[in-house]
Amino acid sequence: MEQQPRAFAYDPVGTVGRHLAVPRGQRLLHLAPFTPGYASTNARARGRFTRNFVVQGSAADWALLLLAALRQELATAGMRAELVFFQHDEVIVHCPEAEAPRVVEAIRTAGALAGRIAFGETPVRFPFTTAVVERYSEAK
Repeated sequence: MEQQPRAFAYDPVGTVGRHLAVPRGQRLLHLAPFTPGYASTNARARGRFTRNFVVQGSAADWALLLLAALRQELATAGMRAELVFFQHDEVIVHCPEAEAPRVVEAIRTAGALAGRIAFGETPVRFPFTTAVVERYSEAK
């Protein structure tokens, strides 16, 4: 029987790392033995994992609070503006041109409120760059 090159196979029993012959026509995902950052014996990897976990988790909490505060700010101000997109650190708000300056201010207000809720009173600033454009493709 003709065989493909050797590959690693996922094996929850603990034999990860042993080679396995794969018959031609079959495919297995190549999985290198995985050690999560928090369990690594490498102190640098553990430190990087810990820092990233704290920073990314805190940023996600802040962003969630910002979105909630922004949604509330837009609704209580009686604006027609709508949140249409959010990814990582980008928020797109669709609104009539006349509301744009008020939406920009609402974003700043929501960012400040999110920072106070997540981190308390702190001198750390949470800047949010805004761009008022006519087309989504123009935003940078």
